[in-house]
Amino acid sequence: MTGRGEPPEGPPENPSGGEDEYRSLVFDESFVRAARLQEFSAVERMGDHARAVRSLPGGRSVRRHRSRAGIALVLLIALAFAAAVYMGFRNPYPAPVGRRAEPLRTTVVPLAPRGPVPAAAPGTLLADGPAVGHRTGASGINFPPVRRTKNFSDGQVTIALATVKDYLVSSSLDPDVLTGGVVRPVGRLLDPDQTEQFDRSMAAPADDGEHSAAGWLVRFDPAVVELASPDIRVNGTLSYAEAGSDTLEVESDHTFTYVLRPAAEGPRRTDGASLFTVRRVLRFLLDREDIRLHRLEVRTAYVQAGPQSCSAGTETVLRPLLAGERADGRGPAGTDPYATGVPRAGLCGALAVSSPTPAPQGPNATGSPRSRP
Repeated sequence: MTGRGEPPEGPPENPSGGEDEYRSLVFDESFVRAARLQEFSAVERMGDHARAVRSLPGGRSVRRHRSRAGIALVLLIALAFAAAVYMGFRNPYPAPVGRRAEPLRTTVVPLAPRGPVPAAAPGTLLADGPAVGHRTGASGINFPPVRRTKNFSDGQVTIALATVKDYLVSSSLDPDVLTGGVVRPVGRLLDPDQTEQFDRSMAAPADDGEHSAAGWLVRFDPAVVELASPDIRVNGTLSYAEAGSDTLEVESDHTFTYVLRPAAEGPRRTDGASLFTVRRVLRFLLDREDIRLHRLEVRTAYVQAGPQSCSAGTETVLRPLLAGERADGRGPAGTDPYATGVPRAGLCGALAVSSPTPAPQGPNATGSPRSRP
C-alpha cells in the first residue's frame, strides 16, 4: 500500500500550514491590553444581554484623561485673559491729570500825549512816521528759529507758534474785530477753560484785571473812529521755552500801528488822519492737547495804547485821541489800597514817540528761544 499521495492540483504553496499567511494579523500582548472593546465569552453570550462586546475600563480612563486636559487648557486660557483685562484696568502708570487753564491777567496802560495829536494824510504818516521801517500786517509777525526742545519736537513747536500767530492776526489785524464788533475769530482759538471768562469780558467788560476786553483783543468804537488805511504796520518778536514737561510757553511782544480818522458821513479831509499805537506783550501756554487742537491759553496780557487820555476807560474799547485832539488834564482813576477784591490798577504813561528807525532785518529780526532758569 502506497503512502499518502500529493493532491491532484499539486503540492500546496505553503507546506508549513499557512501560518505565514496570517502572521501580520497576529496581535501581541501590548496590543490586546490597549484594546478598548472585548468580546464576551461563549458562556457570557448565553445570557440575556444582547451585546456581543463590552468596553474596557482603560478606554474610559483615556477619554477621561483627555477631557481633563481639555478643561485644564480652557481654564488656563481664561485665567490668562482675565489677567490681561485686570492689568489693562489697573495700569501701573496712572494717566496724567489734565491741566486746567487759569484766568487771564490783564494790565492796560493808556499813553497820554504831551501836546496835540499830529495830523497828516495816511500815506505821509506811514512813510515818515515812527513805523516807517515796520512790515505790513501778518508779515510783521515772524517765527524765531525753530528747534526741538527736551519734550517737544520741532513740528510741535512750529504748530504752537503758528497758533499764536493766528491769534495775533485775529485779535490785532482783522478789520471785523477792530471795528466790527466780531469776536468769534478770537474766541475759537482759546482753551475751553477760558471761554467763560472771554465771553464775560466781551459782554460785560470790567476794569478788574480779568475782564477787560483790551486784554484779549484790539477794538475801537466804530461810531467814533474808523481805519483810514488798511495797512497796519507790525514789528516785534516771538520766543518760546518749555514751562514744564507737558507745556510750552510762547511770549509775543509786538507793536501795532494803526492809521485812524473820525467816523463821519460825507467827504473827509485828506490830511485828517492820525496814528494810534498799541504794544501788546502776551504770554501763552500750550499743552500737548492745545497743540493738537490748534488752541491756546492766554496767560497774561500787558498792553500800552495811545494816544489816549489817562482818564479814558479802556475796559470796553480803546479810545484814541484823533488828529488835533489833546489829552484832558485828569490823571488815571484813583486806586484804593484798602478796597477788597481784585485791585484796580490806576496806571497811565506819557506818550513819547521815538524817531523813525528801520526794523531789524535778517536772521536777528526775530526773537530766539528763551532760556529759563
